[in-house]
Amino acid sequence: MNADELRATQAPLKARYKEDAAAAIVTLRAQGRLGEGVTCKVETGKGLVNAGLHPATGGNGLAACSGDMLLEALVACAGVTLNAVATALGIELRDAKLEAEGDLDFRGTLGVDKAAPVGFQNIRLRFVLDTDASEEELDTLLKLTERYCVVYQTIARPPQMAVSRQRG
Repeated sequence: MNADELRATQAPLKARYKEDAAAAIVTLRAQGRLGEGVTCKVETGKGLVNAGLHPATGGNGLAACSGDMLLEALVACAGVTLNAVATALGIELRDAKLEAEGDLDFRGTLGVDKAAPVGFQNIRLRFVLDTDASEEELDTLLKLTERYCVVYQTIARPPQMAVSRQRG
């Protein structure tokens, strides 16, 4: 897809959302169901993913780790956003590799140390770009990728969370 095709695809959506802001609000959903052992089967658009404990918490490594899935979602979203922004700006990327890594202290999630945090303490997102773009163009590309990447922004500025329960 080139810049003109991207603009043509997005133009009617942008016009609609400018005219009717409520039309831009879309609720995404995810569902899961408990699986065998200590796992959860998560329905994705491409099939079931069996999520389980990370080996550092007693898992056998056969099930997907939700922490890994979070980093994978960040890489996926940042990659798509990078590609879209590069296309819109007319920046040719011959190749781009994205890497995300995060630091966890498993004492927190295992309850070994109540003072130890639960969750990622640091996340690093790295872009390795093969391009002839100038440094200024690359700065703009990364700035706009950060700005428009949904997963990046959600992690950087956490939304309000609500948890509820009901009997099934």
